[in-house]
Amino acid sequence: MKAKKFYITTTIPYANAPPHIGFALEIVQADVLARWHHLLGEDVFFLTGTDEHGVKNYKMAKEVGLTTKQFVDKNSSYFKELTKVLNISNNYFIRTTDKKIHWPGVIHLWNILYKRGDIYKKFYKGYYCYGCERFITEKDLVDGKCSNHPNLKPELIEEENYFFRLSKYSNKIKELIKKDKLKVTPEKWKNDFLSLIKEGLTDVSFSRDKEHLPWGIPVPGDKNQVLYVWPDALANYITGIGYPNKKYKKYWPADIHVVGKDMLRFHTGIWPGMLLSAGIELPKAVIVHGFLTVNGQKMSKSLGNVVNPLELRKKYSADSIRYFICRNFVFGEDGDFSEDALVERHNNELANKLGNLVSRVAALAEKYGTQKSENKLLKQLKLKEIEKHFDNYEIDKALNEIFAFIDTCNEYVQNKKPWEASCENREKILYELVESIKEIARLLWPFIPETSEKITKQFSGKIKKEEILFRKI
Repeated sequence: MKAKKFYITTTIPYANAPPHIGFALEIVQADVLARWHHLLGEDVFFLTGTDEHGVKNYKMAKEVGLTTKQFVDKNSSYFKELTKVLNISNNYFIRTTDKKIHWPGVIHLWNILYKRGDIYKKFYKGYYCYGCERFITEKDLVDGKCSNHPNLKPELIEEENYFFRLSKYSNKIKELIKKDKLKVTPEKWKNDFLSLIKEGLTDVSFSRDKEHLPWGIPVPGDKNQVLYVWPDALANYITGIGYPNKKYKKYWPADIHVVGKDMLRFHTGIWPGMLLSAGIELPKAVIVHGFLTVNGQKMSKSLGNVVNPLELRKKYSADSIRYFICRNFVFGEDGDFSEDALVERHNNELANKLGNLVSRVAALAEKYGTQKSENKLLKQLKLKEIEKHFDNYEIDKALNEIFAFIDTCNEYVQNKKPWEASCENREKILYELVESIKEIARLLWPFIPETSEKITKQFSGKIKKEEILFRKI
C-alpha cells in the first residue's frame, strides 16, 4: 500500500545575515513535526532554504566589497550549516538564486497569472521600507517610521510596477480561512488575520523598476522590471518540489507551512491569492509561532544580544538545544530565550531524569537480565494524549507528556528497588522498564534524535551499561 504523503515547509529566511535563534525555533519545530510523521510511516518531504534577492542584499554586498552573488552565497551557507548542526531532516534546501530549479517555476507561474489577467501595470506612489523589503501603508507607520525598523526612515517611491489583483480573491480567501479549508492555527492568529482583512485585501506590487532593484528575476517580456519578493520567494513552496513539472503534485498541497507571526499575512493572503489565480490547490494549514526575546529583552544588534545558534551549538549539543526549544516554548506564543534556562533543563531533565533512568536500568538489566511478562508500566504512558497533542501541533505538550512517563518510570525503579536481594520478580520488573525505555526512545526521536538512536541501539540485543548520555553542564 502506498504511504500517505506529508509535506511541510519553513519560511525561507532572508539571506542578508547569519541565522538567529528565532529561526532555529522555527526549523526545529518543523523538524519535530516532520520526524513525527516519519514515525507514523508517512512519505515525508520537508523543505527549507533561503530568500536571496532584493535591494538590501544588493546594497549590503556593495558595502562589504563583495558581489551580490558572493554575499548571498556566504549567508546562505550559514543557514545550510544550521540544518546540519541541529540535525534537521530536511529533504531539500532551496535557494531563490537557483536558475535551474527555482527560476523556471517562478516564470511559469508569473505567465499563468498574467494570462489570467491578474497582473497589470500601473504607476504607484508609496512608502518603502528597506528593512522589511516591502511597501508599507500609512497605518503601518509609527511616528513616520516602520514599526519593525524604527531606525530606518521609509523612502517615498514613485514608479511604474506590475501589480497582482489580490482584491479579486479577497472574499474567497476570507471564506476558506473562516471554514478552515485553509487552517490557520493557533486560533488567535486566525482571528487576527480575519480582523486584518475585514475591509478586504488590496492589490499588491509584484515588480520593481530595475533601476531600484537590479538584483532579482527579470519580469518575462519586460527588461526594465524585476520580480518583487512575493511572486519570487513564495513560489519556493512549489518550485522546491518540482513545479512546473507535474511531479510536484506528488507532495502538493503542503500539509503545513510553519511561519512566524510577522509572515502570517503573506502566507494567508498573497500566497493563497496567487494559487487561486493559477488554479493550484491551497495548502492545508499555516501554523504560526511567536517571537523570542533574550533574557527578557527584544533581540537587537544595538543591544548586542542577538543569539547566533551556530555559536550556541559550539557550547551545547544539538539535542540539548532542540530539547530546550521544544520544552520551553508554547507553540504560537512569544517566549524568552536564556542560556541559564537551557543549562537548567539540560541538567535537571535530560541528565537527571532521562539519563539517570537509562543508566540505572541498563546497569541492572546487564547484571540480572530480563524476563518477558505483561507490561503494566507501559500502560501508564498516555500515547493517545501525545498523538492528540501532535495533531494540534502542541509539541511542547507532547514532550511534557513523555517526560511525565519518564518520571513514572523513575518512581517505579525507586519503589520496586530491583537492586535489593529481597526484590520479587526482579527480571520481570526490569523487562517492563527496558520495554518502556525503548518506547520512550521511539517517542523522543522527533525531539532529540541522536540521543534516541543511542538509547535504541543500547537496548536492542544484549543490554550493557554505556557511557552516560548527558554530562552535567
